[in-house]
Amino acid sequence: MTTISERINYYRDALPFGVRLVAVSKFKPLEDIIEAYSAGQRVFGESRPLEFEQKAKAAPSDIEWHFIGHLQTNKIKNVVPYTAVIESVDSEHLLSEINAYAGKIGKKQSCYIEIHIAEEETKSGFSFEEALDVARRSAEFENVSFDGIMVMATNTSDEDKVRREFRNAASMAKEVASALGRERIELSMGMSQDWQIAVQEGSTAVRIGSSIFGERV
Repeated sequence: MTTISERINYYRDALPFGVRLVAVSKFKPLEDIIEAYSAGQRVFGESRPLEFEQKAKAAPSDIEWHFIGHLQTNKIKNVVPYTAVIESVDSEHLLSEINAYAGKIGKKQSCYIEIHIAEEETKSGFSFEEALDVARRSAEFENVSFDGIMVMATNTSDEDKVRREFRNAASMAKEVASALGRERIELSMGMSQDWQIAVQEGSTAVRIGSSIFGERV
């Protein structure tokens, strides 16, 4: 059985230049994060605010934390002080609250706009049109840096469908970048089951959890 360190090294070798690995450590103990850290991993993803806050306070200070889960506005205070990026900004209300709190603590918070591309009602996010509108009004959110979009494909064994969704997301990222007046932005897409397709379709960051740390207990 392979170790966490060996699996980190596998992804480091497998991912092409320009694609970052976000090691999703949610529900896993700090010891697992330290093992991945010792193997050279520095970017980690968490999704539960209180668990994340505890880990961020205890873990090495040079870890780049990405918050990737649904964030309620009353938990912003547990996330913004510690995270490098909030990938899961799924509503304008949440965006406004992040902007306000970041202003209070004197921080420019990096955020990705989560766009809903999956054919699943349980997944959240902006529509593409809403994401474009927010991007065009980005100056209204002076304490937020719009640095990318994040998507999740439909949970299906139909690889052609997943590929189409990811290809559409790559096109969306280009249009959102243009609306922001940027040449390019980050495109966070691809997880343990579909990261290879995501990379082929233009992902710049993959979020890998169970394939590194094992299934959740």
